[in-house]
Amino acid sequence: MSHENDKKARQKPSQTAWEWMKSIAVALLIWFVLRALLIQAFRIPSPSMENTLLIGDFLFVNKALYGAEIPIVKKRLPAIRDPQRFDVVVFRSPETEGMNVVKRIIGMPGDTISMKDNLIYLNGIPLEEPHAIKTDSAMNPADPRMRAWQVRYLIGADPKDYRPTLKNWGPVVVPPDSFFVMGDNRDNSYDSRYWGYLGRDRIDGRPLFIYYSFDKNSMLPLPFLTSIRWSRIFSTPD
Repeated sequence: MSHENDKKARQKPSQTAWEWMKSIAVALLIWFVLRALLIQAFRIPSPSMENTLLIGDFLFVNKALYGAEIPIVKKRLPAIRDPQRFDVVVFRSPETEGMNVVKRIIGMPGDTISMKDNLIYLNGIPLEEPHAIKTDSAMNPADPRMRAWQVRYLIGADPKDYRPTLKNWGPVVVPPDSFFVMGDNRDNSYDSRYWGYLGRDRIDGRPLFIYYSFDKNSMLPLPFLTSIRWSRIFSTPD
């Protein structure tokens, strides 16, 4: 026993440092694999998904569900399943490099989708949306960005007379490998209505659960405790 203790005492500092470096390297490798292929942390920065997701919600995102993209080689692992209608998805912004966004899938590939008086019609049938909230009935602006992309997919209407607004547009057809996504806070969401379809290749994953939630606007005393939305922790966004 004393021989082993003497051996450890004589161990060179360089050997100890090397063991620490190997341990750190293994830990970093495990973290990289988890971060790249399985789980991603995400914070909700805007009110576009209220009341499903709130500003100050912190999520873990399941990247394996739709097939995680392998860094550098840009290849995807096999998906557990494909995205489905009403899935809440986290994706890379089609407009801003490096920005992640969260919305809900409304239109699937091949769907004909339109909106009349703030009501979604899917393949000609009104769509029930229990998750959607509509807070401003008077707001219905026209936006040239909507017309710029929608006229290419427009059916059953004359493109020359087409003047879409936030709550009246379409019908348009969703192309293959693409989705039409919208925020649950329907009157306060910058989504597919403005910038177009979301490509399948941009979808990273689906929220797994909320691991922390903080209301920065809370006026209660002891905010480090009372501003935490305890009831939301470990809840699953649907």
